[in-house]
Amino acid sequence: MPKETNRKMATVAMLVATFLVAIDVTVVSTAMPKIVADLSGLKLISWVFAIYTLTTSVTTPIYGKLADLFGRKIIFIIGVILFVLGSMLSGAAHTMAQLIWFRAFQGIGAGAVMPVTFTIIGDLFPGEQRARMQGVFSSIWGIAGLLGPLVGGFFVDHISWRWIFYINLPVGLVSLILITLFFHETLGERKSRKIDYFGAITFTIGISSLLYALLNGGSKYAWNSAPIYTLFAVAIIFIILFAILETKVTEPMLPPSLFKKPIILTSNLMVFLSSGVLIGVNVYLPMWIQTILGHSATSSGLTLMPMSIAWPLGATFAGRYMYKIGSKTTAVIGAVLIALGSTWLLALSLNSPYWYFVGIMIVIGLGMGYSTTPATVLVQSAVGWQMRGAATASNTFMRSVGQTVGVAVYGTIFNNTIVTYGEKVSGGKMSGESISGILNSNAAVSKLQPAVLEIIQKTLAHTLHNVFVLSFIIGLATLVVTLFLPSHAKVLEQQKQTKPSH
Repeated sequence: MPKETNRKMATVAMLVATFLVAIDVTVVSTAMPKIVADLSGLKLISWVFAIYTLTTSVTTPIYGKLADLFGRKIIFIIGVILFVLGSMLSGAAHTMAQLIWFRAFQGIGAGAVMPVTFTIIGDLFPGEQRARMQGVFSSIWGIAGLLGPLVGGFFVDHISWRWIFYINLPVGLVSLILITLFFHETLGERKSRKIDYFGAITFTIGISSLLYALLNGGSKYAWNSAPIYTLFAVAIIFIILFAILETKVTEPMLPPSLFKKPIILTSNLMVFLSSGVLIGVNVYLPMWIQTILGHSATSSGLTLMPMSIAWPLGATFAGRYMYKIGSKTTAVIGAVLIALGSTWLLALSLNSPYWYFVGIMIVIGLGMGYSTTPATVLVQSAVGWQMRGAATASNTFMRSVGQTVGVAVYGTIFNNTIVTYGEKVSGGKMSGESISGILNSNAAVSKLQPAVLEIIQKTLAHTLHNVFVLSFIIGLATLVVTLFLPSHAKVLEQQKQTKPSH
């Protein structure tokens, strides 16, 4: 007889793995000044984060399908091993270029951990319990957001920045031991377990080209430059080729049938849009606080903390009451809060008090918790075991792409407005490029003459207002899309039609 899974210990293994990946972003952010000082390569600093995001996003759907074909356990173990290996290599890096390559490797591992973790939770727990567990796992991201800067600061100040990567080894081993000993699954029989190699290759080339163009457009390359045009052309060609291939193969990497289900289509579009609001707030609110209000970098960073508390709270409440008030109602509450928070962004002015920013982070954080939990549960409920990995991965992937597209669009608006409005408000005394240069140097802002500082602050306030107008539009779009989610009764009927979890 096959061994039975110890749900409690398997869940602990998932929680440890989630914490491992979640804390990585905040820990690395805290340590970057010291890393740059040791390895040099300041111009490459953004790629330490961008390459990790790119490889994670591209591999997520691939791992989701592999988990459906070969089981969750083996794919999860492979993901954790790759993540830990990438961490060890990153800790041993001697140049910034090496660190970037090793972070890419680390991201390949992370691409498996998150979607497979949520898929396993979907397998282990039925509907209402599943919703509650999604809330618990969302809280891990909040805890990681709070502990990350503290852990990163401790290692940098008292040991070495390299230990922010090395510490992943013992933590990863704990997760691997627990999942090996306590999680057991019975794979459903399949006539074939063919890997969609051509689908994976065309998807990787197409999405990598798209994300690379979005990450570099307007910064490394002008949007109307040959490299960007080439990247978009490659992206379009290979994504179309991928879509055609998926209709021809027996085991498609992203089954086209997934996108014919209104629940999955609407949920994925919802998280894509809400992630666009999220990245705008996380990137640009601290900039307002630091440059316009004159607060320290630490203070501006702490502004993000209320979201780290509000999000898991929202996710916990959503998971607890979703099956009482309805999944659609829960998601709509989240979308309303996101829309209200993005509306509040429009009210910001040069005289806005600090508590406005804390309030905005709390409202949007609660909204994200209330909307993302039902989105994940609904996507998993719409399919049976053999497609749950791919469905969950599609949802995770759309969140990543939403943030990447958001960063690109916001960045374009920001850079263009700084140049045009900066020259206008200064009466031609300062060029847009000089204003942009000052904003890129926090040290320079504190030493500016009052007249110049006023120009900088007015320019930045107007620029960020334009950015927040787009956030407001995306927030409203999130609400509109959420209203099209199927009703709770229809979702329950869908669940009855799907096979029980293994």
